[in-house]
Amino acid sequence: MEDVRLSCQENIFGTYARLPVVFVRGQGVRLWDESGKEYLDFLAGIAVCNLGHCHPELTRVMCHQADTLVHVSNLFYTRPQVELAAALTRLSFADKVFFSNSGAEANEAAIKLARKYSKDRNGAGRFHIITMKESFHGRTLATLSATGQEKVHKGFEPLVGGFTFVDFNSIEAVEKAITDRTCAVLVEPIQGEGGINFPAAGYLQELKELCQKYDLLLIFDEVQVGMGRTGTLFAHEQEGVTPDIMTLAKALGNGLPIGAMLATNQVAEAFVPGSHATTFGGTPLVTSVALRALELISAPSFLAKINKVGGYFMRSLEELRSRHRMIREVRGRGLMIGMELEVPGAKLVENCLEKGLVINCIHDTVLRFVPPLIVEEQEIDQAIRILDEVLTEETK
Repeated sequence: MEDVRLSCQENIFGTYARLPVVFVRGQGVRLWDESGKEYLDFLAGIAVCNLGHCHPELTRVMCHQADTLVHVSNLFYTRPQVELAAALTRLSFADKVFFSNSGAEANEAAIKLARKYSKDRNGAGRFHIITMKESFHGRTLATLSATGQEKVHKGFEPLVGGFTFVDFNSIEAVEKAITDRTCAVLVEPIQGEGGINFPAAGYLQELKELCQKYDLLLIFDEVQVGMGRTGTLFAHEQEGVTPDIMTLAKALGNGLPIGAMLATNQVAEAFVPGSHATTFGGTPLVTSVALRALELISAPSFLAKINKVGGYFMRSLEELRSRHRMIREVRGRGLMIGMELEVPGAKLVENCLEKGLVINCIHDTVLRFVPPLIVEEQEIDQAIRILDEVLTEETK
């Protein structure tokens, strides 16, 4: 492991605070390091491997496609890309899909589409987008400018203009921020990196009504919360609200790099040949795997099990909270769960890793649990035992 760490330090940009483990193999909800030590993975590559590691059906599709056709560019038609787009529109509010390589790129495309649509419709004056404090939309210059966290901005000023941040869950703040230059509101239906923050009852519906009142586009960033993570295919389904534009990534490819921007026909017509493009977006290799992952995740029985197992996990964490004062709150939906602590969580993450449980800490004090959606109750029990041990040791 030391050789790998030294080589990493010598050859790779130091943009990540990596934990001291070299993973070499994964299967289902488990990982193994170079020494053969086994870990329970409750991070899933940051809500990416929703069907677990090395899912046999996805591996079969991947190998077949890799042996058939990998890349030809978007100057030509490919069947897997078109079939994935058709499946996404059939299962969502949307009529059109644009494929990219990541969530940041999908959000970048959404920002461009919102501005282009508004310019075509209303002239050049409307380009301003309202986003939420504690939001996270990516690391490109435009998407970090749209992100409502100052720590993400530091060192990259001047930021891209045209974004205003307001408090999440405050309709009044959104309405107050609207001007004659505003074209859209961009929001995560559930804030992920901001601390697993949930919308208040009726908030997204009121946001939709406000956008309709002022002729604004509503953009949902479902990069982290989509693809079954919360117990429905898309998180906004539980609120009974549809956006004009939605972005996806992470679990869409179950580990392969893919992002997608979805929109209604009316909005999508603003993009014409030359408006936007990407060399690698939606390759046959990635879209063939994503299509099969979508078919598996969108099955009603699969989604129902997420809610059942997620409820079991929430109850187990609440019981843990009753025994440990340092746990301030447990909040979650489906298998997207945050446990807020009274103390910083970084050390607890390290201690869990030593005991064979992979999690992470966001917003300094929130432990994030986003295990593969195939996790079973007995694996949750194992994770709870490790958490209990770590919390007990921390209070001694």
